Amino acid sequence: MERKRIYLDYQATTPIDPRVLLAMRPFFEEKFGNPHSQHHYGWEAADPVELARNHIASLINANPREIVFTSGATESNNLAIKGLARFFKGEKRHLITCVTEHKCVLEAFKDLENEGFETTYLSVKRNGLINVNHLRKAIRKDTLLVSVMGVNNEIGVIQPLRQIGNICRKAGIYFHSDCAQALGKISLDTKDLQVDLMSLSSHKVYGPKGIGALYIRRKPRVRILPLISGGGQENGLRSGTLPTPLCVGFGEACKLAKKEMKKEDSKLFSYRKILYDGITQKLPGVTLNGDYDSRISGNLNLSFKDVDGETLIASLKNICVSSGSACTEASLEPSYVLDAMGVSKDLAQSSLRIGFGRFTSLKEIKFACNEIVKNVNRIRGDHPTVRERAYGRESTMRTSP
Repeated sequence: MERKRIYLDYQATTPIDPRVLLAMRPFFEEKFGNPHSQHHYGWEAADPVELARNHIASLINANPREIVFTSGATESNNLAIKGLARFFKGEKRHLITCVTEHKCVLEAFKDLENEGFETTYLSVKRNGLINVNHLRKAIRKDTLLVSVMGVNNEIGVIQPLRQIGNICRKAGIYFHSDCAQALGKISLDTKDLQVDLMSLSSHKVYGPKGIGALYIRRKPRVRILPLISGGGQENGLRSGTLPTPLCVGFGEACKLAKKEMKKEDSKLFSYRKILYDGITQKLPGVTLNGDYDSRISGNLNLSFKDVDGETLIASLKNICVSSGSACTEASLEPSYVLDAMGVSKDLAQSSLRIGFGRFTSLKEIKFACNEIVKNVNRIRGDHPTVRERAYGRESTMRTSP
């Protein structure tokens, strides 16, 4: 009988909570109306959408009218960054972000560079955190926006959002944060953090895929231009018929997160300690990527000396984890996040991202620990052969015409 695979990739996506699915189901069936229609079926869908908006707002201490539904964090990030920059184009043209941001933020900044904006990319320290003094020095008279993510999707570190928000507010600069990985994992208070724009995602918090939100501060109002033209839904900022089941699911997921986050975090913190101690006490040459303390409880990013990450992942047949390496058709390149932290190429290519969450059991954590230790020892025992095969393949791929 095949063993059930253990899912330890919670930063990629989370399984939908059965309670969320239950809340969504009526809106796939009998309550199928368009929430923008002015009749019974429309109102039957519209009211739950607004309740969901309330649940999302409550989790981040915002006004429901400050929540705009989107298709996910990628759209939210693009809407926030490009929408703000294009609204103020001609007034201010300098933007600041961080080199370890999610690709959709970095690509949005590149697009704006092509439109004539000037950008500064903040470096990070060896622990993956920005230096707030570098941020202060990077601010210019024409700086419009600072965009720094709340929690890094790869190494799980929590950036000093409160300090960044304070710096931006004093300088009269807009502050945007991609909080897709932070929502439901750490406390997010838009007022306390002094954030002006915040990107959120449902499928990172046990909700459905295909739905996200953008928090846009109303007092004083943050002005942005929409990316999508159409019927003017979401106060003209995001046209298109709202997907009622997905909105309801996102709202229910946020409602559950607010209720259970503290207890859940305590459990995951204990899991992280068991896993980290279990691996590092049995294996030499293990490096933690990212700050140990300033990180979410459900993440470990580890590098194993003399072990190829892709080989290790392939050997963990019953465990689903991801690597810090991104393989493309042309090359095997280390993670740009680890590279920005100063992690060597060899260690970056030996990295393993382990993400655990609400439905992870202690038994699974202990099994994963034993399997990782066993397979790292086995690969190191075969070290010359494995290393030659792994890096020989990389060399061939890079030098091929």
